[in-house]
Amino acid sequence: MAATDRETASHIPIEEELWPSERSDVLEWLVTDTSNNRYIDNIFVEMCMRLRSQNISVARGSLSFLVQHPQWRGARILWRVGQTEAEFTTYAYGTETSTEYLNSPVHDILTGMNEIRHRLDVPPSRDQQYEIYDDLAAEGLTEYAAWPLQHTFGKRHVISFASDRSGGFSSDEIAVLRSLIPAISLVSEIRLKNRMARTLLETYVGPHASQEILDGATRRGSGASVGAAILICDLRDFTRISDLWPRDDVIELLNDYFDAMSEPIERYGGEILKFMGDGLLAIFPTSDEGASSNLMSAIREAQVELERLNQRNIQNGHEPLGYGIGVHVGDVMYGNIGSKSRLDFTVIGPAVNIASRLETLTKSLGKQVLFSEAFVHLAKDQAAFQSEGMQHLRGLEHPIHVFSMRKPSSQ
Repeated sequence: MAATDRETASHIPIEEELWPSERSDVLEWLVTDTSNNRYIDNIFVEMCMRLRSQNISVARGSLSFLVQHPQWRGARILWRVGQTEAEFTTYAYGTETSTEYLNSPVHDILTGMNEIRHRLDVPPSRDQQYEIYDDLAAEGLTEYAAWPLQHTFGKRHVISFASDRSGGFSSDEIAVLRSLIPAISLVSEIRLKNRMARTLLETYVGPHASQEILDGATRRGSGASVGAAILICDLRDFTRISDLWPRDDVIELLNDYFDAMSEPIERYGGEILKFMGDGLLAIFPTSDEGASSNLMSAIREAQVELERLNQRNIQNGHEPLGYGIGVHVGDVMYGNIGSKSRLDFTVIGPAVNIASRLETLTKSLGKQVLFSEAFVHLAKDQAAFQSEGMQHLRGLEHPIHVFSMRKPSSQ
């Protein structure tokens, strides 16, 4: 194949380029000096930056993975020249049937192709045109190259690079990039598992708890005391609903309800520690000066979302959902608690118990949200609260001053 033809070809057999007889500095670094880096994101970014510093015209690099995850089917790690951190993008289940995915180099590599190369600065061959090529050309990139990463048990992922050099990658550059593929395949397998372990932990225990666990807080009884505003929420009449509604409708109802509550909590910096049947437990650490205002904002937005959910339920012939929220502030024990064979990373302590009792009290007082006096003092916004007087809470010797949320005055 002539040089001109090779530069413009979209698909070139891997055997047509010679691998270098000696290791490049980047390959040496990959093989010998990445053992202390836990995540593939960081290794990939440094690898791309090292390539760039050695005058390899890599201006964009990506790793695309198919993963086993409860929330998404795939992920992409993307680096562009000038970036010091990777962009991490996830793809929902169902994306694998989309036209965008089916007409992509990633799809073709995953289904068996061993190499894809395409010059972006020459007129395309329409039968070899992927949608991504137009986007890459618009970024000023001149050539795209992609290869499979082979992991154990037949798992196959995709690595790609794009050049910003006039005329695309040189033959020497392609040889260097190809030489990295076996090493990055080995390095990425265990680091990808670390990355997925982190995201799985975040899904089940939240970002802060997952980081604590990854940092070594794994022994039963390990943990620390932290100050936190505690929020406990529970549905009303869920037992009756679960008895009367079809199973799939009950599951959908719970998911919609938890979405309405959880998304505002997480958006305002709260951490959901557990779902308890039809309830949830979340904390806002008071080390954040805005903890109280963030918690209040989260509740207000959740109430709006729950009202929208109730409107949909009414339109579908269902009764609106009732709920109660209890809020308190205090020191809690945050760490690993459980049996010898089953642990839970959560919070316990008298402050959690008071938040739970306040949630129970919402039933008898007919209020959706109740706050302790301690939280009201933390919030320093008396106008947002309305006194409900001194109330006896089960398990407490003395009554405490309880507050509800004051409705905004009409303008």
